[in-house]
Amino acid sequence: MGTVNRRAPDPARTLALLWGAHRHEGRSGLSVRTIVAAAIEIADAEGLEAAVMRRVAEHLGVGTMSLYTHVPGKAELTALMADTVLGTLYTTSTPAAAGDWRAGLRMIAHENWALCDRHPWLLAAMDGRGELGPSVMRKYELELAPLDGIGLTDVEMDSTLTMVLVYVEGVWRTRHSLRRAQERSGQTDAEWWQSTGPILERVMAGGGQFPLGGRVGTAAGEQHNAMLDPVHALEFGLDRIIDGVSALIAR
Repeated sequence: MGTVNRRAPDPARTLALLWGAHRHEGRSGLSVRTIVAAAIEIADAEGLEAAVMRRVAEHLGVGTMSLYTHVPGKAELTALMADTVLGTLYTTSTPAAAGDWRAGLRMIAHENWALCDRHPWLLAAMDGRGELGPSVMRKYELELAPLDGIGLTDVEMDSTLTMVLVYVEGVWRTRHSLRRAQERSGQTDAEWWQSTGPILERVMAGGGQFPLGGRVGTAAGEQHNAMLDPVHALEFGLDRIIDGVSALIAR
């Protein structure tokens, strides 16, 4: 999805905004909440790059400078958008309520996957360090809960959660890339495979240069009716992660 270039926000000001030091409402009815909601609506429709202060102001029918009274700039706005969206996770059920740690990890994976589907700009909005807003901290607390008391050290709990989230992020990015390819080409994955598969089979026929790649790639393509299936990859990887965590606990 690419990285959005933006100036580094002032950490103290950003944290103050994230943790609620922005309760006042301007005379025009503007508030941090309304500004962030408008920016999220724009980003959902057009991407993070479109959610600049000028566009948000136009969306709200106000002057651009009036936004700066509430939000210093795009960097802070992006941090607020990400934290707001993360706050929509686990509003009806929590990973700890899933039954056991295995079900909890699956719920974490599926909920984060679905959140990225709803807000495809989210991963681009979050840098590796992250802004420690209330929703980020709540998410971390809830996602650690199913791992607590099952035999892992605190560091192993953190590493296990990180492994799941990084895996989900990687596979989701692959699916997002495939969707963009579909949009550019006008072909679904199945249509692409139907036109490409026979050519690959002819190229690979008789073993050729790539006997192993030909055999395995053909089997996978026929199974998925595509070059790859991100949903299958997600579930396969989750199974292996859970197997590995089970072995770690047993050891």
